[in-house]
Amino acid sequence: MDKATSGWLNGFMGVVIFSGSLPATRVAVAELPPVFLTSARACIAAILGLLLLALFRQPRPRVPDLPALAITALGVVVGFPLLTALALQHVTSAHAMVFLGLLPLCTALFAVLRGGESPRPAFWLFSVLGGVFVAGYAARQGLSASLHGDLLMLAAILVCGLGYAEGANLSRRLGGWQVISWALALSLPIMLPIALLTVPADLAHVSTPAWTGLAYVSLFSMLLGFVFWYRGLAQGGIAAVGQLQLLQPFMGLGLAAALLHEEVSWVMLVVTLGAVSCVAGARRYAR
Repeated sequence: MDKATSGWLNGFMGVVIFSGSLPATRVAVAELPPVFLTSARACIAAILGLLLLALFRQPRPRVPDLPALAITALGVVVGFPLLTALALQHVTSAHAMVFLGLLPLCTALFAVLRGGESPRPAFWLFSVLGGVFVAGYAARQGLSASLHGDLLMLAAILVCGLGYAEGANLSRRLGGWQVISWALALSLPIMLPIALLTVPADLAHVSTPAWTGLAYVSLFSMLLGFVFWYRGLAQGGIAAVGQLQLLQPFMGLGLAAALLHEEVSWVMLVVTLGAVSCVAGARRYAR
């Protein structure tokens, strides 16, 4: 199997795993405070990552790699999980899922700024058009009705795109699972005290679905998904493989409807389909 094909397959597996993140977060945040949920998932994943690093005797990252690891941690370990958890207190996971249509464009922008990639002009035309679909959907829903949640989702997309591009660029030197494991380890001294300070007083009354949601975002969303995702981005190109993220709303909307019984309107499906079509066109001009 050639490197490019392997990159697309790894990227697809990462997207499949990530598609359950927002529904699982929605379930967990119904009973667990967002700050505790964010810090707890980071701590659990960090402990597992440290065990992997020790088991496979991975060398420590070099000092020049630490700033990139810190940016990766701020983007995908802290920023995106916290901002989405806060947003999901105001909007449904189905509503938030459509905002993921902006993530490929955001990732591609940071691929240029931080990864040195240079897609052709037609790529940006398709990518921007896909973003317009998402913005149009948000405007149609009435931003004043969920302005807080929508702004939090937009901020989450921005920091996530930066974390994806920075981590993928670093993965070319350190390896995909090593990057997320070191980023988690770097955040542990900060996230552990926060988790301990924000433990809910009624923790014993948290339901099984909420614990299941926490387990999913800790093991799959925070660790295993990145094993495939960063490897795929590093192999196939950040801007190119990043377009696979447009499949995530389809998968996530299906999960939200099946597991959370949330309403998925025809408008959501049309917008997502339009965004996917635009990014499919952009994929052709990604390099």
